[in-house]
Amino acid sequence: MSDRLSIDPAHSSAQLLDRLRDRAPLVQCITNTVVSGFTANALLAIGAAPAMVDIVGESAAFARIASGLLVNLGTPSPEQRAAAREAVGAAHEAGTPWVLDPVAIGSLPIRTALAHELVALRPAVIRGNASEILALAGVGAGGRGVDAADSTEAAVEAAGLLAARFGSVVAVSGPVDLITDGRSTVRISNGDALLTRVTGGGCALGAVTAAFVAIADDAFAGAVAATLVYTVAAELAAAGAEGPGTFAPRFLDALAAVGPADVQERAHVSGALGDVAGASSATAAFAVAAGADA
Repeated sequence: MSDRLSIDPAHSSAQLLDRLRDRAPLVQCITNTVVSGFTANALLAIGAAPAMVDIVGESAAFARIASGLLVNLGTPSPEQRAAAREAVGAAHEAGTPWVLDPVAIGSLPIRTALAHELVALRPAVIRGNASEILALAGVGAGGRGVDAADSTEAAVEAAGLLAARFGSVVAVSGPVDLITDGRSTVRISNGDALLTRVTGGGCALGAVTAAFVAIADDAFAGAVAATLVYTVAAELAAAGAEGPGTFAPRFLDALAAVGPADVQERAHVSGALGDVAGASSATAAFAVAAGADA
């Protein structure tokens, strides 16, 4: 493991936002049919390029050329399950960073088995709610459909176990988002509850995470930047929204408009990095691998 530099997470995330828009990463999405359009629009708004390639016979070839890959298990039809296996296998071989979103696993047996199969190929990031993370770690029964039945803090130990077992960054969504790589843990208190009342609000974050991880030198820094930028955009969109119906288009506009200054000014981040003591505010010590922008 390379040496780490301690820098401000808001500063790092702002720089990664600029980098993402400069590079426009190509993100392959194998995602659920309910959220496919919203996910593609969210990627376009933030500055990435979506590709919803989920056909057997094509998904592996595309995973080798994509900048990043999202596998979301929201509506895992037989065709999509086969395409996911193809794509993840190819991404694993080609070194394409990929994100696993184990939607609603636990009580639903087909997707639960698939999630356990795929996670063995070491996703760069596992992103889910607390109940999904507990179920994937084998210590929980899942939530109520796509909704979490557990608090984010209840999943801290499970997230650490998954990170250590698979070498993945684990991002747990909730009122306070938690991101850990097993050594460092960051909590982000930005966002707005309206994001939970729009179909695809959480699923699109998985795709945006794949975009940030694709252009970051460190998956942990990429996952933190994705969550921070996304939740700051939600706050900007919520200002003046009358409800979920007006929030959704405002959110896409906010993803396109959010800038590095917004991220730095509005960030509510706490975290601690291994041997860095006393990190507990928005300027808490944060780490990215040496070589990342500082």
